[in-house]
Amino acid sequence: MKNVSDYLELSNIQMDALKEIGNIGAGNAATALAQMINSKIDMNVPQVSILEFDKVPDLIGGADLYVVGIYLTVEGSAPASLLFIIRVEQACRLVDMMMGKPVGNTKPQEMGEMEYSAMMELGNIISATYLNALAMFTQLTMTPSVPALGMDMAGAILNAILAQFGEVADHVLVLETQFKKDTEDVVGHFFMLPEPGSLDTILTALGVSH
Repeated sequence: MKNVSDYLELSNIQMDALKEIGNIGAGNAATALAQMINSKIDMNVPQVSILEFDKVPDLIGGADLYVVGIYLTVEGSAPASLLFIIRVEQACRLVDMMMGKPVGNTKPQEMGEMEYSAMMELGNIISATYLNALAMFTQLTMTPSVPALGMDMAGAILNAILAQFGEVADHVLVLETQFKKDTEDVVGHFFMLPEPGSLDTILTALGVSH
């Protein structure tokens, strides 16, 4: 088996497999969210890509952009870190969706404990449902940690992750995540940062390794 050291060489079949799992995870997350808030929110993953870690700030709008970041680690057969990043304004809209308020009601400077709690719960749901979908398809064991939440500039959040966890993957798997309620659209980005060898393990378990 060829080692997937160059993540950029992943084939269309491999990317499609990862996207399909992302969409199944998103579907399950949408169901869990709907039960939690007693209202329908659609979720899907329109795009999956592999990106160099230092390009992440550009993807979400620049290192100076103010974002909400939810971060957790995964232990088990394929250790990794998970990061959900969303612009603060979009996070406010998502909080309004989740709390049944008119969109535009929550302002960034007014986000308090209740709003942070809603975002943490969202991070928990997205991570758990994605990992459950991945575990179901791969039969690998994946145990998420309790998530940490930060609100800061994108560059600062990414630097904090690097400082806290040292060497993370050079490349990350990006699942663009779209939330839709009625006519409202919100887009966030869900990143999986596999530890060395973890992506190989996942692709081999999926039967789409090189």
